[in-house]
Amino acid sequence: QVQLVESGGGLVQPGGSLRLSCAASGFIFSISDMSWYRQPPGKERELVARITSAGGSTYYVDSVKGRFTISRDNAKNTLYLQMNRLNPENRAVYYCKKSGVLNYWGQGTQVTVST
Repeated sequence: QVQLVESGGGLVQPGGSLRLSCAASGFIFSISDMSWYRQPPGKERELVARITSAGGSTYYVDSVKGRFTISRDNAKNTLYLQMNRLNPENRAVYYCKKSGVLNYWGQGTQVTVST
């Protein structure tokens, strides 16, 4: 079955960096468009970034442009989100998502930005 397992979250100080990973299995990762979403406390889940199957095209929400980078390693079936210059507003549970006829979500990884 489809499995998406996020990791890499944690507590970081403002201005710091984290790299999230999403290990995928149970489907052909290399032909699947993938996305990162986040859900801040008390708010709706929102799209952060998206990447096409071969990695040739990416999309970012305006608030993360220039700070976050989505990438993938199709040989390792892994999706990444490099997050730089983090600020407290980036605190959220981050989820990876496989889009398609059916959408699949990981369990999420918590990111907290605080002194």
